[in-house]
Amino acid sequence: MRFREKFSGSPAAVRVAPFVIFVLLTAAQGKFGAASVYWFYLAKTLVGLWLIIEIRPLIAEMRWAISWEAVLVGVGIFAVWVGISGEWTTQSSLWVKLGLAHPPEKFVADWNPAEQFGAGSALAWLFISTRIVGSTLIVPPLEEVFYRSFLYRYIANHEFLSVPLNRFLLTPFLVTALVFGFSHNEWFAGILCGAAFQWLVLRKNRLGDAMTAHAITNFLLGLWVVTRGAWQFW
Repeated sequence: MRFREKFSGSPAAVRVAPFVIFVLLTAAQGKFGAASVYWFYLAKTLVGLWLIIEIRPLIAEMRWAISWEAVLVGVGIFAVWVGISGEWTTQSSLWVKLGLAHPPEKFVADWNPAEQFGAGSALAWLFISTRIVGSTLIVPPLEEVFYRSFLYRYIANHEFLSVPLNRFLLTPFLVTALVFGFSHNEWFAGILCGAAFQWLVLRKNRLGDAMTAHAITNFLLGLWVVTRGAWQFW
């Protein structure tokens, strides 16, 4: 049975299941040797593309939209993401500061294909390209559908389709921003990011502007990582 046919009767499942599948594949990265970080990212990008093709006809709000607000937020959040740094702004440092984790002996980037496969190698560029394409075109639709279309509205009302996308509700706004933020190592920038993307949805009464802003942020971040060697952001 095709994914679309299986979940077409459940508005919640069609928004949640693709995200869960994507997260599970992310969790498998690195569990089968150092190189599996990269191969699983390639696999989840291809799976993510298939999932988007399957669910797009079932989710009316999952349509790209471009506006000056989306561009402004996308560029602004990129600047925030690379500009905010401190002893408390990443989870890896936060938990150490709170005494809930031990400091690592030395920093080792989770993602550095140039180091793993050799700078300038075909495999290194394959995985760099895959990461940029995946984070720009695959991650935004899947995450925005889950966080902004489903989670925000589900917190407000379990009959979430009855909640308009442009209805501001404080508790769902804060909770969704927090959950989104702590799904990233850069938790503080992530919270600001989640709030900004939610603001776009509320302002425009559609998901597409947040998808575009998310894509711009991730694309610029990818260029920053590659050109500056700032692998810690990946």
